[in-house]
Amino acid sequence: MSESAASVLVVDDDAAVGTVLAALLKQDGFEATFVPDAATALATLEKRPFDLVMSDVRMPGMDGFALLATLRRLMPEVPVVLLTAHGTVAMAVEAMRAGAADFVMKPFARDEVLFTARKALGVTQAPRAAPPQQQLDGGMVGSSRALDEVRALIAKAAGSQATVLILGETGTGKELAARAIHAQSSRAKEPFVRLTGGAIPDTLFESELFGYEKGAFTGAVGRKPGRVELAKGGTLFLDEVGELSTSIQVKLLRLIQEREFERVGGTETLKADVRFVAATHRPLEQLVREGSFREDLFYRLNVIPVVLPPLRERADDVEALARHFVGALGQAHGRPQARLTDDALGLLRAQLWPGNVRQLQNFLERLVVLSGGDVLGADDVRRELSRAGSPTAVSGAPAPGAIGGPLLDDRRRDAERAAVQDALTQAKGNRALAARLLGVSRRTLYYKLDALGLKG
Repeated sequence: MSESAASVLVVDDDAAVGTVLAALLKQDGFEATFVPDAATALATLEKRPFDLVMSDVRMPGMDGFALLATLRRLMPEVPVVLLTAHGTVAMAVEAMRAGAADFVMKPFARDEVLFTARKALGVTQAPRAAPPQQQLDGGMVGSSRALDEVRALIAKAAGSQATVLILGETGTGKELAARAIHAQSSRAKEPFVRLTGGAIPDTLFESELFGYEKGAFTGAVGRKPGRVELAKGGTLFLDEVGELSTSIQVKLLRLIQEREFERVGGTETLKADVRFVAATHRPLEQLVREGSFREDLFYRLNVIPVVLPPLRERADDVEALARHFVGALGQAHGRPQARLTDDALGLLRAQLWPGNVRQLQNFLERLVVLSGGDVLGADDVRRELSRAGSPTAVSGAPAPGAIGGPLLDDRRRDAERAAVQDALTQAKGNRALAARLLGVSRRTLYYKLDALGLKG
């Protein structure tokens, strides 16, 4: 088993099911551990970190929903997938509302459960590693004119049922804007469900979107509701629509245009009672001209466009964002007194932050966790900029640590090694959290561990 294998904790009072599921995960390259109940699961999680928990719903004592609630409170970085032989659409909706990464009905097929595990680790990991969204609403923090215009447009859009297309660079807060639209709408008390384009193969994307009937394909051993059903009465957020294939675009166009769909393998036509919000960082109009994105779908999506400004166009908001993030992240990581000095704030403002708000947030999380004291000064900021590689500085100023000479590679390697070791230490070996502290993907962290000769 490789050092980079993701770890999964399987929780099920049925020893046969739990053993089989753990074996399937191991065959696919995961590191899997089986425990028979929620109490043992919590005790196991206290002793060592896991990247994913897959739990049965109906168990004696603490059931799966109670375990999910406990983990969302104590270990929000760990995604949880619920499994049950007694599933309904209502239960699936309840699971998603409670914060589950996904919901699988028993008896499950091998391909389905492995795909669900990979998706939970790959798609939902980053958000789970952050403190609760209501604390980290940093994408809407600030008082710049550009942000005020976005807020006003969101408020107007929220009052209608029109489809909204959110445009902006990666890291500008597109999902946050979508949630703000949902929260201010008449559908606010109903589910907000997200589905990301490009992260799922076409055949699986269709079943994820529409659901499927028993026998629809090999391994479809029962009916499973899709995201359209799970979002009934609420908002369906279609993230990264620019990544969808043309075949999926056709199906999505019909869904939006006719407000109806069929489950994969089914014949019953169902109504889609959802409000559509889509987002992308790609230039859709250019994709239309190139022929890779349908013009009719573009116009269906682009009813109310909301363009989020990059952070470099709202530099006046950097200090407010930085104070906000340090306050929230300090609370989340046991450093409630953490604060930035004026010099540190000035240095942060002097960076362009090409990764936008998300990059700033990840950088400040590293700063809070890896700094020794509560007062975060300019020297602390320079240290972390040197470790991670500084974002481009304003006015062409050289980035801290951007030195030349024959020792550059050695110095960069030493800085990377120190940063990775510090992150793993602070995360107590939890690779998912360590990757977030470093501001990199899980895959990049595994690559760095191998390249630097470190053990994760």
